[in-house]
Amino acid sequence: MARRQSVPRLEFEAAAIYEYPEHLRPSLEALPSLPGVYVFLGESETLPLYIGKSVNLRSRILSHLRTPEEASLLRQSRRITWTRTAGEIGALLLEARLIKEQQPLFNKRLRRNRQLCSLLLKDAQPQVVYAKEIDFAHQSGLFGLFANRRAALQALQAIADENQLCYGLLGLETLTRGRGCFRSALKRCAGACCGKESLEAHQQRLMAALAKLQLTCWPWKGAIALKESSEEMTEYHIIHNWLWLGSVGSLAEAEALSRLPAGFDHDGYKILCKPLLSGEAEILDLTDRL
Repeated sequence: MARRQSVPRLEFEAAAIYEYPEHLRPSLEALPSLPGVYVFLGESETLPLYIGKSVNLRSRILSHLRTPEEASLLRQSRRITWTRTAGEIGALLLEARLIKEQQPLFNKRLRRNRQLCSLLLKDAQPQVVYAKEIDFAHQSGLFGLFANRRAALQALQAIADENQLCYGLLGLETLTRGRGCFRSALKRCAGACCGKESLEAHQQRLMAALAKLQLTCWPWKGAIALKESSEEMTEYHIIHNWLWLGSVGSLAEAEALSRLPAGFDHDGYKILCKPLLSGEAEILDLTDRL
């Protein structure tokens, strides 16, 4: 019986099927060269293909249409919608929220994360703790934000490797009483597990390394408004516990948003930490205003 020959799977590059998406031209007519968020929509109006942001909507969207590597996205797209924002901060916040809420097919980041965790020192040993169990906005002594337990432990292992720390003392492996860890024999651990260095010296190096990852607790009593303005518009971003509650055009509209429940938000922390703490942004404490 003759053996059936396998047919090799044909692989093609996106560039091979690229052609300029003329059908999207109507979506380009009113595009402004201003900040905002844009959405590529396919057949479904409720399940977007891609969501992005830019400080120049027109330039960024046109760059998509000229990119052969995005041929698959362009062929499935039927129209493009966009929303103006006062600046980049508003665009970043809106993009992050929409991606988490709508889960676009072609976005690979900013997905909703239900396992968000951090490292917390307990009895001088780092432990993995979860945002669903601890209030990350107010818990002091947290280090790093990680998508899951595995990522947190990998980060702790990397810190140990870079600083000759003991896996056993960090809880990454089990120590045998009276014996040093295996890595101490290889001089990859400085030997706090077997008396070659003091526990105090080991702890100092650990704390110095973790300090680079330390989270900042929410520094206000309640909600604040971050004012962002351009020549065309002004927005007040209402934020509490690193969570963006929404944006309004005037402080008179802020009260309803400021009273919404607000738990810690990973994306909000990453986007807002620098502008809120740098002293460069105009911040209005809403605690006594409303």
